[in-house]
Amino acid sequence: MATLPFDPTTHVHLPSDSNQALGIAQYAIDFMSDDSKRRGEPSPSVLDRTALFHADACLCGVSALALGTNAPVLLRAEAHQYATPASGVGTMRGVSWAPAGTTVRSGVPTFASRVDVQVEKAIVANASAVREWDSNGTNFGYNPALKHLAGEFGHNDFYAVAIAAAQLRGKDGAFALRGMVLLDEIRGRFAEVFSLKSYKIDHVVHGAIASAATFGAMMGATAEQIESAIGMVVAHYIPFRAIRAGKQLSDSKGASAAISTEAAILSVKRSMAGFLGPRDIFRNPEAIYRLFEGPGQLFKKTASAGTGIPDAKEGWGGKAYASPFELVLARRGDDFAVMGMHFKLGLYEHQSAGALQGLINLVSRHPHLLADQTGDAISKIVVRAYEPAFGIIGDPAKRDPKTRQSADHSMLYLVCTKLRKALEAASTRKGAQRQLGWKDLMLLPHDFDAKSLHDPLTRRLMDKMSFEHGGPEYDAKYPDGIPTSMVITDDQGQVFDSGLVMYPGGHARNHLGPDKVDLHDVLDHKFKKLAELAGEDAKGLVKRFSDVGSKNAQALASLMDFGLRSHPRFE
Repeated sequence: MATLPFDPTTHVHLPSDSNQALGIAQYAIDFMSDDSKRRGEPSPSVLDRTALFHADACLCGVSALALGTNAPVLLRAEAHQYATPASGVGTMRGVSWAPAGTTVRSGVPTFASRVDVQVEKAIVANASAVREWDSNGTNFGYNPALKHLAGEFGHNDFYAVAIAAAQLRGKDGAFALRGMVLLDEIRGRFAEVFSLKSYKIDHVVHGAIASAATFGAMMGATAEQIESAIGMVVAHYIPFRAIRAGKQLSDSKGASAAISTEAAILSVKRSMAGFLGPRDIFRNPEAIYRLFEGPGQLFKKTASAGTGIPDAKEGWGGKAYASPFELVLARRGDDFAVMGMHFKLGLYEHQSAGALQGLINLVSRHPHLLADQTGDAISKIVVRAYEPAFGIIGDPAKRDPKTRQSADHSMLYLVCTKLRKALEAASTRKGAQRQLGWKDLMLLPHDFDAKSLHDPLTRRLMDKMSFEHGGPEYDAKYPDGIPTSMVITDDQGQVFDSGLVMYPGGHARNHLGPDKVDLHDVLDHKFKKLAELAGEDAKGLVKRFSDVGSKNAQALASLMDFGLRSHPRFE
């Protein structure tokens, strides 16, 4: 018997010739079970890292709301049109969707509110706020131990699902935190085995599937109901990557995950009320996961394949059909997807992190590059990176960003804004006396307002910069790292090379490289800055979201009960 590349006591294997939708459902139910023999048991390090990502996500969200950004404000106002009366407990327009005999709250609040609204509306509002700055956690779908190297993106926009489910059930923060681990695990493992972007489908589909499974399991749905909801998500709600493409990006970019999650929660409510969705969706030859694998995939058989005709009893039965991927999901221990997720040390598209680290390294090693505040000591900047970084944030359309959403996806804008901040910092005595790092040069919301978008110095620096594809040498090193190099030529013709940056600050493997950053110190700074934008009691706001796992049910129920600082609308 062959040795499995994972321990079956700590992981669950869902082979391609099985009903993986039903398998995910049962895995999620077991993970959230009160039975200690079935329940998921992530290690303390997994729980701590997830809690840190949760604090990061929430502080991104509330600062975006406080500054009046368009999509979060609009979706929050929309949510408040769906306030839930106390008499509506466990019903959807009078149709019960909560399991019999369970006590379910009528609704849950949005950020900074005491008003309960329909759960899917609270989630779409809160998740869109989290994603608005594009500054929360991300992953690149990389698991070399299992040779799962699809390299799909993913983000932790979805924690609102676990918080809402726990609030609805009157559960505590430990229950919510376990739900967040579960959500990241399903979403993250999908990102490792199937690349949606290859087929112009937005990666948020993976998160919607994970949201359906997690919300259903936390709410007491059966495995068949969760399977049905997953089927509805995949069959009915497929967003395209047009959301993230075009000359200038829009509100849809930040809200894509939130909108897909709203659909996932609605699908769970409908399935729990009795609506039947497509079963065994990942082996269905007319669903996206097989349709886009090419004509050959439609005829893929398992070793025991017979005629190739679907089994009448089992639908897309294991005798004839297989999905295009295997899934391995963690049950306990340290090996959870969240441990491979990356923090953003400010506001930027994560593919730029290598270039930003390279810039910090160069100006720290060669301070004379900052001697002239006008930037005239620098004559040329060249950044080289891998695909997909070159294609996504090197898009020629983003050479001249006119919206915040385009600016945070523009390599030129991100690098040159950070360089402008370095020039400004070096002009002061304080900045000149010490090396500049991530904390000093952190990109924050106001670095993307209308004034900053058109800052003359930033634009002059952008004219000096070029972004090049590093070719196969760089491509081969992704997604293990973020292979990027920067070369700056000064006004005397001297050339300064950052060398290859693989694991920049915030990367899950940063501790392995020469660019090691004190993660907690930098995140503390980020949290403080975002909290100061969001509320009068910045310290209290950071604590509110940081210790979610230790909150009792009452404290979790009031998690959103706080005020927001008033700002002029962000422009």
